[in-house]
Amino acid sequence: MRSSRFPLLLVGAFLALYLIWGSTYLVIRIGVESWPPMLLAGLRFVIAGSLMFGWLRWRGVPIPSRREWVCSGIVGILLLSFGNGGVTVAEHLGVASGVAALAIATVPLFALLFGLFWGQRTTALEWGGILLGLIGIGLLNLGHNMQASPLGAVLVLFAAASWAFGSMWSRHLTLPSGPMASAAQMLVGGSVLLLGSAASGERLEQMPSAAGWGALAYLIFLGSIVAFSAYLYLLKHVRPAAATSYAYVNPVVAVLLGIAFAGERIGPEEWLAMMVIVSAVLLIGLPQWRRPKVAAPAA
Repeated sequence: MRSSRFPLLLVGAFLALYLIWGSTYLVIRIGVESWPPMLLAGLRFVIAGSLMFGWLRWRGVPIPSRREWVCSGIVGILLLSFGNGGVTVAEHLGVASGVAALAIATVPLFALLFGLFWGQRTTALEWGGILLGLIGIGLLNLGHNMQASPLGAVLVLFAAASWAFGSMWSRHLTLPSGPMASAAQMLVGGSVLLLGSAASGERLEQMPSAAGWGALAYLIFLGSIVAFSAYLYLLKHVRPAAATSYAYVNPVVAVLLGIAFAGERIGPEEWLAMMVIVSAVLLIGLPQWRRPKVAAPAA
């Protein structure tokens, strides 16, 4: 029975990773129509982190040490406060959800560049992917979405770079094992976003709509808990390159959902940028498919 259920779990995990994470960009756009952006992102991660932390403690997982809290906080601020928070603010400023997803697809390119700080060797094929990705970023900035919101364009690219830097640095930091690392990161990153929301004077002008509450619930339970659990599951059962294949699937999903359900318009430059960026990320990940499976890193 277990062997027959395994493929279904595997397929379900991939679908969750591709469809849920790909759809969060559209859901964020819906959410910022009712919520101030940093408040939305902060509530998302504080609530999701609290639920995960409580569940893990109930399962007997030990509380992180002081050093682990500090390291988790660093990663949480870079990935969630600056990364996801930057995307949320950028979409509030008018960057289309699909275009935001395309910009975030450049994370593997930034990760290779930041890896040089820690002595990571970059192959000729990976350098080719970086060059192709930079061309894609240039094309993306020629599109009307980025030009209509220069600050949003800067924020979403900063978010991608921050996520990549935090991801690379996390490999050299002392973090809690397993899901407790993400719970701690969500608690710290979300708290920083809430502080930023208060400091910037964000406030609710009126009660969020039903769609706004639904967006928050979706981001908490599906975007932050279910999809992340699926990601951890895939890291344990498939090659890392397969588990991280969301990097070139999510942008396509986000663009199509934005066009279908939000009436977003994607210009020819942005369509070309999508093909170039997805090709660049695929080029970078291609050598990993040939490597043997390694132990999953602590997330």
